[in-house]
Amino acid sequence: MDRRAFLFSTVGLSLAPPPQGLAPSLGGGQDQGGAPPVDPAFQAWREGFVAKAVAKGLPEARVRAELDGLTPDPHVITLDHRQPELTRPFSAYINSAASASNIAKGRAALQAQQQPLTPIVDHYGVPGEILVAIWGMESAFGAMQGSDDVLRSLATLAFDGRRGAWAEGELIAALRILASGEASRSQLRGSWAGAMGQTQFMPSDYLNFAVDGDGDGRRDIWGSPADALASSANFLAHKAAWRPEGAVQVEVVVPRQGFDYSQTEGPMKPIAAWQAMGVTAPGGFPDPGVHGDAAGLIMPMGWQGPGFLIYPNHMAIRAYNNSTAYALGVGLLAWRIAGGGPLAQAWPDDKPLALNDRIAAQQALTALGFDPGGQDGVIGTGTRRAARAWQVSRGLPADGYLSFDLIQRLKAEAGIVQPAPVPPTGASA
Repeated sequence: MDRRAFLFSTVGLSLAPPPQGLAPSLGGGQDQGGAPPVDPAFQAWREGFVAKAVAKGLPEARVRAELDGLTPDPHVITLDHRQPELTRPFSAYINSAASASNIAKGRAALQAQQQPLTPIVDHYGVPGEILVAIWGMESAFGAMQGSDDVLRSLATLAFDGRRGAWAEGELIAALRILASGEASRSQLRGSWAGAMGQTQFMPSDYLNFAVDGDGDGRRDIWGSPADALASSANFLAHKAAWRPEGAVQVEVVVPRQGFDYSQTEGPMKPIAAWQAMGVTAPGGFPDPGVHGDAAGLIMPMGWQGPGFLIYPNHMAIRAYNNSTAYALGVGLLAWRIAGGGPLAQAWPDDKPLALNDRIAAQQALTALGFDPGGQDGVIGTGTRRAARAWQVSRGLPADGYLSFDLIQRLKAEAGIVQPAPVPPTGASA
């Protein structure tokens, strides 16, 4: 599964404390105003997990001590199963990621960390602005690392079962960290899904990719910016196959007329092939001799918005968080931190998409003979592929982008009638 498909991004968000009564444990049990009620099902899962952990070489006494008193966290289960009622337009996420405030903070952070970053960049080949952009996206430059007890969160996810095998593996990794003495239980705090530290590593990634960046002999991704930045560089270089000197993305202008928009999210092609289709770059194309000569096209808000050619290093960032928006946000924030200018093209206006509209779009596509692969309200690659096929059949630009207005057209064509939506009070990226 994706390493970080369930992790929060702190850009434009705030981390609220857990609801009253759901305070996470600081280790060796919970302080919830008395002994927590015993859940026989959770107790049975815990016994089974202890046996698995011991079989993996962990000391039984330590495992039992760390899990003693834990109860499932309902807040974690709610977040894991939550489908946002509203999703913000792509532009809102990107504008938040590369906001003036984040650009200024990123430039200051790049300057402040120049001394430790220089050898990190030299060794791993990952630019400092990329590492600083990830740092900003993940924890607001170390200021917002999350407050949930990582062990309780992972135990909850493992017990809930929706992604039980993955969560149990991460829980075993977290217990290995504690058994090694590299971190204390009080340090293992982070997001509701178990990510921790200044660059939000899962426990298994800490074990495999965390490194000592400041030379003090410890891998402290919680308290040492140098360790966190070096660890992210090591992850990108060795797990994500980062290409030193390679480009991440470049803004492009796509012809309004006669262009085959079904090329979006397709295979990478030589830059000359895109140029032959009329694609231009307002700021010029990266030197193919240095940055590579193959890139793929994305148009996150359809044919009326900016286009981007994405290079293998964009996909490397997606190994960190498998989200087009996240990788594009990191790339744009890094570009601005390094002194690059704003986009040449404006994002189109669009409305937040309500959950019932997203589900209705998938229902409409299915009814019209274009299978989106599910009707869960998640506008993923399957839904966009089905939307492109429908657009082609109707003589529309086949960009796969389901705008608010296009969804209304889909619903009308399929005869889907819904009650008027409640005016939105907010939206989730």
